[in-house]
Amino acid sequence: MTRVRFLDAAGDLSAEVEAPAGERLLDVAQAADQPLEGTCEGQMACSTCHVVVAAEDFAQLPPASEMEEDLLDLAAHVTRTSRLACQIWLTDALGSLTVRMPGAARNMTGR
Repeated sequence: MTRVRFLDAAGDLSAEVEAPAGERLLDVAQAADQPLEGTCEGQMACSTCHVVVAAEDFAQLPPASEMEEDLLDLAAHVTRTSRLACQIWLTDALGSLTVRMPGAARNMTGR
């Protein structure tokens, strides 16, 4: 199980949930009523599931692919620890993960 803490754009705790290994962060976030649209339904064709991973947790994640990095270049409010929630899969080794919602999102698919 991974304990996931969701922070709003101001950095305040908005939800804390436990999710089993193998779950995708986007799905966990949506189930916890977090404001991640995921327009492309996790197909890595937009950046509407952009989150900012806490610095202390960022190094525990596998590196972003080149395609993910390209989509993050199009996202609003990107930071050094930005990732797409559709590309983060929870593992037992992770233990906990804290992510903050960015200040805004851009829908790049036109939908």
